Amino acid sequence: MNGEALQRAGEAPSHSSRDYSGRVPPQAVEIEQNVLGAILIDPGAISVAASLLKPDSFYLPKHARIFRAMCMLFADGNRVDEFIVAEQLKGERSLDAVGGLPYLMELSDRVATGANVEHHARILVQKAMARSLIKTMSRRIGEAYDPAMDPFELLDSAESDLFSISGDMLRQSVKHVREIGEETMQQIQERAERTDSLSGVTSGFVDLDKITGGWQDTDLIIIAGRPAMGKTAFALACARNAALASQNPVHCVIFSLEMERKQLMHRLLSSEAGVDLQRMRSGAMTQDECLRVKEVGSILGRGGIWIDDSASLNILELRGKCRRLKSEHDIGLLLVDYLQLLQGKRNADSREQEIASISRSLKALAKELHIPVIALSQLNRNPEDRVDKRPLLSDLRESGSLEQDADMVAFIYRAEVYGVKTDKSGASTEGVAEVIVGKHRNGPIGTVKLNFDKTYARFRNYTPYHPPLEHAPREGVNWRTVPTKNGGPF
Repeated sequence: MNGEALQRAGEAPSHSSRDYSGRVPPQAVEIEQNVLGAILIDPGAISVAASLLKPDSFYLPKHARIFRAMCMLFADGNRVDEFIVAEQLKGERSLDAVGGLPYLMELSDRVATGANVEHHARILVQKAMARSLIKTMSRRIGEAYDPAMDPFELLDSAESDLFSISGDMLRQSVKHVREIGEETMQQIQERAERTDSLSGVTSGFVDLDKITGGWQDTDLIIIAGRPAMGKTAFALACARNAALASQNPVHCVIFSLEMERKQLMHRLLSSEAGVDLQRMRSGAMTQDECLRVKEVGSILGRGGIWIDDSASLNILELRGKCRRLKSEHDIGLLLVDYLQLLQGKRNADSREQEIASISRSLKALAKELHIPVIALSQLNRNPEDRVDKRPLLSDLRESGSLEQDADMVAFIYRAEVYGVKTDKSGASTEGVAEVIVGKHRNGPIGTVKLNFDKTYARFRNYTPYHPPLEHAPREGVNWRTVPTKNGGPF
């Protein structure tokens, strides 16, 4: 049915029946009628249609009104037929606007069965998606002609629009409680079967996971510390542990704004193999060390870790890259090293406003991609002026918005950096790091201890005394039995 026919019938949509190019937008009015008719005659059709469609999925406003009334009846547990729908519409004072009871009767007479309702509903989803694309891209095309428009900001907005359209159209917006219950029970069973009892992505550190339950989807986690505390080493350990976890491993991406990717790879290999970083860089390794590096290279090569070391990366570019990585590789953890090196929007009045914009964008990205986002952050110099130099939330550098936007804030602290030899109990601080969870929106706060091997910049689960690394390889790794790939580590 073309636009002129719709206008003559008094059924044209409330918006223009033609797009910016003068063409009629994608629509399938007859299919809309068939779906509504199937719902009226088949009690099981509404659950199928409601799981796929929204009122906006219908091109004609009157069809959208009818479907909305049907969904309301269904949600209240009422039967859906011509007469009950008519009463619902009458109560909304919209029965006449949709053509009255005669039109509802006409719809029910169009089909003999509800068997095709799912197929027809999916056609309507495709038509609605095409209309949304036309509307969105038409608006963005107009904005692109504006000389004052920042092209990077426009590109980010366009990518966000496209991601939103696919999410909205493909998401099942209405579900019966039975279906929701089945999904919930499956999730509960999956968590019960996990021996690690985690609901999120593991950090690889037992005591820390007990506090956090793992890094949670949609959370923004800030890991902060003064220089030389091991923030980057901790981030690399988290990525390694998540990607190579024995249960529920995830793909990770690291955005390194400070270090070049080969430098990060050297650190990963040194930490994993227990080989001095300086000897590895110079090539002055023993035969046994060369073998270990080759073998751990094979292990790391099988894990899902991506590294981006783009210089001068701005938040809009980062968001665009992450959307593509999510689409192509289903990344489950994002790490940014470090937040203050990201560039924000150009129109920020101050550095504090720029950091605030970046932190809000990272939180929005975590929610959009449904993954945990870990951002490393610097601290100001306030800890240096205190007797107890353990960081506080007020020490976060340049913006209080970091504390506000973050779901979790944790600090890396090593007393030995300040020349403190023993803690309050008299225990040695050598090789000991503290992870201080200072904010946890959805759980407890607290402090956990980790062992830190300075020679290899490696964090490990805490033991009061830990043997030299060469006598204590990483748990679960047999250096002599790891196969290599095509004769090389990767």
